[in-house]
Amino acid sequence: MVSNQILGVSIGAGSLNALVGRSASAIILRRDSFIFACANPHSLIVAKSDPEFRDALASATAVVADGVGCQWAAWLSGCSVGPRITGFDYFFAVMASLNTSGGRAFLFGSSDEVLAKLLARIATDFPRVIAESLSPPYRPWLEAENDQMVEKIKMFNPDVLWVGMTAPKQEKWVARNCARLQVPVIGSIGAVFDYYAGVTPRAPKWYCDRGLEWLYRLPREPKRLWRRTLVSAPQFLAYVLWERIIRVVQR
Repeated sequence: MVSNQILGVSIGAGSLNALVGRSASAIILRRDSFIFACANPHSLIVAKSDPEFRDALASATAVVADGVGCQWAAWLSGCSVGPRITGFDYFFAVMASLNTSGGRAFLFGSSDEVLAKLLARIATDFPRVIAESLSPPYRPWLEAENDQMVEKIKMFNPDVLWVGMTAPKQEKWVARNCARLQVPVIGSIGAVFDYYAGVTPRAPKWYCDRGLEWLYRLPREPKRLWRRTLVSAPQFLAYVLWERIIRVVQR
């Protein structure tokens, strides 16, 4: 059987349509939460030395290959991680599905300014989705503050909770709080908030189709992206090649 693990994290959950279908079922049944997360070379390197983050990814319902680096790694190591699905793709597809029947979405993360732009665009693109938002403090939170934020989300009773913070903060927060939240669908989608709000431009389709989105983003966001591009990426390649060697030797 072909493995779907890269650096100890299971990746791949079928097609985008399948993910949207499973999410829609979770909203209808309202039993266990469908938890969505993304994996890229940088996050997998972080997870390798961060047990809590690794456990958070392991507890997610679906972890997708968000970034061509994971697909290259799958090819190099001889495993399969399914199609590339970005957080933006999943966000837009789920919101479109929710808009068909009408529903409720909560956005947690980012700044009040970005959230205001998000809510305005959602009202235009998805008029049958009722949306609310909350910007958490830009510092470590007290437990009492976290309790208040969780209660605000629960009171809104969303069908979908979008969490837009950086990895691994967002995935850890979801893992710690998902049982209390009891939201049918929870998606950790990071920078999608900035993209959808128009604060940070997405790479043109030409770059995305060829797996070169990182090349477009690096000179525009050097402070945030230089480490993951110039440090994490080479480390990731070395670990993946080592995993490939181990698999070949063990055959």
